[in-house]
Amino acid sequence: MPSLATGGALWPTAAPGSFAPPGARPAGSPQREVQMMQNVHLAADTDEDDLYSGYNDYNPTYDTEDLENDTAFQQAVRTSHGRRPPITAKIPSTAVTRPIATGYGSKTSLTSSLGRPITAAIQDGVTRPMTAVRAAGFTKAALRGSAFDPLGQSRGPAPPLEAKNEDSPEEKIRQLEKKVNELVEESCIANSCGDLKLALEKAKDAGRKERVLVRQREQVTTPENINLDLTYSVLFNLANQYSVNEMYAEALNTYQVIVKNKMFSNAGKLKVNMGNIYLKQRNYSKAIKFYRMALDQIPSVHKEMRIKIMQNIGVTFIKTGQYSDAINSFEHIMSMSPNLKAGFNLILSYFAIGDQEKMKKSFQKLIAVPLEIDEDDKYISPSDDAHTNLVIEAIKNDHLRQMERERKAMAEKYIMTAAKLIAPVIETSFAVGYDWCVEVVKASQYVELANDLEINKAITYLRQKDFTQAVDTLKMFEKKDSRVKSAAATNLSFLYYLENEFAQASSYADLAVNSDRYNPSALTNKGNTVFANGDYEKAAEFYKEALRNDSSCTEALYNIGLSYKKLNRLNEALDCFLKLHAILRNSAQVLYQIANVYELMEDPNQAIEWLMQLISVVPTDSRALSKLGELYDSEGDKSQAFQYYYESYRYFPSNIEVIEWLGAYYIDTQFCEKAIQYFERASLIQPTQVKWQLMVASCFRRSGNYQKALDTYKDIHRKFPENVECLRFLVRLCTDIGLKEVQEYATKLKRLEKMKEMREQRIKSGRDGSGSSRGRREGSAGSDASYVDPLGPQVERPKTAAKKRVDEDDFADEELGDDLLPE
Repeated sequence: MPSLATGGALWPTAAPGSFAPPGARPAGSPQREVQMMQNVHLAADTDEDDLYSGYNDYNPTYDTEDLENDTAFQQAVRTSHGRRPPITAKIPSTAVTRPIATGYGSKTSLTSSLGRPITAAIQDGVTRPMTAVRAAGFTKAALRGSAFDPLGQSRGPAPPLEAKNEDSPEEKIRQLEKKVNELVEESCIANSCGDLKLALEKAKDAGRKERVLVRQREQVTTPENINLDLTYSVLFNLANQYSVNEMYAEALNTYQVIVKNKMFSNAGKLKVNMGNIYLKQRNYSKAIKFYRMALDQIPSVHKEMRIKIMQNIGVTFIKTGQYSDAINSFEHIMSMSPNLKAGFNLILSYFAIGDQEKMKKSFQKLIAVPLEIDEDDKYISPSDDAHTNLVIEAIKNDHLRQMERERKAMAEKYIMTAAKLIAPVIETSFAVGYDWCVEVVKASQYVELANDLEINKAITYLRQKDFTQAVDTLKMFEKKDSRVKSAAATNLSFLYYLENEFAQASSYADLAVNSDRYNPSALTNKGNTVFANGDYEKAAEFYKEALRNDSSCTEALYNIGLSYKKLNRLNEALDCFLKLHAILRNSAQVLYQIANVYELMEDPNQAIEWLMQLISVVPTDSRALSKLGELYDSEGDKSQAFQYYYESYRYFPSNIEVIEWLGAYYIDTQFCEKAIQYFERASLIQPTQVKWQLMVASCFRRSGNYQKALDTYKDIHRKFPENVECLRFLVRLCTDIGLKEVQEYATKLKRLEKMKEMREQRIKSGRDGSGSSRGRREGSAGSDASYVDPLGPQVERPKTAAKKRVDEDDFADEELGDDLLPE
């Protein structure tokens, strides 16, 4: 590209205020013009070696340093361009088009920005500096020894920025708007963290500050400059926080403010949220109304959102019992964009109206819904390429793979639930219905579910108490593949174990283990059968193997603890139960076992502490409450023992041990009248045991009610005429009161004592076995010879602690068997 060879001289231009037509000569002396032209050097046409010659030639006349003090130049600046005076004929024209020489010998005419040629002139005797295109970086400063500085770095740092005026209204508005945005973000973050109250407080604070912001902005600017997006986000967040805090009235009011404001675009979508609130309030008619209003305002291009709204409408119709309308909604969804939820709800709707054929068709539609997930073959390495194997290992359990598993599990759940729902009603019997469902599933992409449906069929037989059919159905799997065979054998082992047929249970447990050695349920059931036979060491080995195969098998860990407790290895048993407690924090069975182990280790304080935790989980467990009372009684704390025994009696008033302890407690505290009600209840529970009725009569006698005591003893004598203790108290009472019947009772007493002596002699000699059996019959009838009246002279208090310890089997029996796999 040719360059302009202007050097240090400027091309002359017209004088200020003049305009010269082409060809006119400039005003002034011709000699001065010649002198000026001598300083303009044009590049020679043939000289290509020294293109930049003449740059160092400088004329002081064109010094630009003192342009600020040049009155002619300042006058030209003030009057030129837009403020130039009009052209008149009195001023001679001075414009002449002159060529500019280039480095390549060409000559180009350079004109001004107004289209006139570049000129120079003299006005008022003062020469105006010439203007032209100056080469970058080449100035007269080089003549004075200054360094080359085209970027002006020698001028020093730029002056500091002008400080903001924080007191200005615009700055206050910006700061307030920033604060509102921060509050909205903090509210959303608190909501995501589960702190709903804090989220609501932040949302309210943001709303208050946003209103202040609007008022300030209206005072400074026009209403058109209000930030509508910020207002919308504040109101929407506030309504959402009201909704999650179940403040539905406030949420609806806030949504109404947004929806009614015509300045908010697409606010009609929020009517879906209002419909959801009405649905939670069970105001189904309004929920449907708002869903339909939202559906009308959403364009058809938003297909997915419209499908979701129609699904909500269908669910609402189901809740109102309008199954026909619900069917119309779900049928439309299945025809436009089929999904699992809509298909399942369609089956429920047809089930509600009892349409068998439509149930079958809907089940087939549900089976045909595409899962849109990759096949498992994708995660199998086709070669030995190390890089490919690493990639496959990385994606085997990534978030996308987990989402695929969840989607498949959800599909299987819907299909299994639908099959179990419709199988009993689509055919004449549930077995035929299950067979139809199995055939449909086998012809679909869910082939593996067919075997699970067969197992569910067996479980249905069990619910109907048809044990034989259940066993026959499960035995059909003996010839299937190993996984299905193991599952069926495991369930058969469990069933036989519940029936106490341990030989059969052990046989099927062996079959299950042989079919799948890594099946923890099969190993657990095998351990159960060994445990039932008393071989606790071997049972523990099976439980350990099950735990090695599946560390989450809590049944195996629990049963290991029971095995160690049977083997009296209490420390190891405690370790097992403590590990299990870390997994199952609120398991009542585990808490009880820990307390029981501490009791066996003779640490009552720890046992009481764990029983207290058990009570916090199951506060109405009468056995646990009575156990706490027993431990406090053994520690000598009678008041605490009475509290827990009384609570146990309230929840289960038929426990004889608790009733006996409470009655004895009131006798010890000299409240015999209160003890009567407990012994009367005991006599109702065990009417053949004479001691409870004798205790009632003794309480009456001790409290001074002799007539009531006499009547009670007489009643006991009629029921148990051979009871010696009753006759003794009758003789004593009649003697004290002075009744004539005393001789009759004394005669009977002597006869019974004589018979008792004879029976004792026969028992000692062993000559007559019938005498021994007769004595036992009399004992069972109530002639408790060892009974001593606790209120009589030879008073001997009954045992304070309950006689029967809570057995661990009461909690552990059902855990020894695994749950049925399909459940």
